[in-house]
Amino acid sequence: MSQMSDYLEGQIRAHIFRSASFTKPSVIAIALCTAAPNDASTGATITEVSGGSYARVTRNPSDSNWSAPDATGGLTDNVAAITFPQASANWGTITHVVVLDNATLGAGNVLFWGALSVSKVVNSGDTFSFDIGALDIVFA
Repeated sequence: MSQMSDYLEGQIRAHIFRSASFTKPSVIAIALCTAAPNDASTGATITEVSGGSYARVTRNPSDSNWSAPDATGGLTDNVAAITFPQASANWGTITHVVVLDNATLGAGNVLFWGALSVSKVVNSGDTFSFDIGALDIVFA
């Protein structure tokens, strides 16, 4: 995943080059989408799964949740598995993952987004998960 949202780009740019300060989010939430977001997407505009026991999963900023950045490739990834609740209804075909600053469905700022390398159909009874090290965020 290497797409950075317009929101995050603006915050970082203002923090580095202007007089504004960017406070890092206290919540890092992972969302599943059935359609591609774009750089202008927000937590309210992404095509996120809803219903069927779906909820965003949080892995807040912590060394116990995210690996140290790769010194040359700009890579960080999840240190612990990211496991969503078991679907109690069909969620559809998951095509994209989004990282936001809010755990509430329909809320928050998109930070990063990207397509799954392989789309995944999630039906009732399935559990969607990213194994340790499977959710890669690349600053390149």
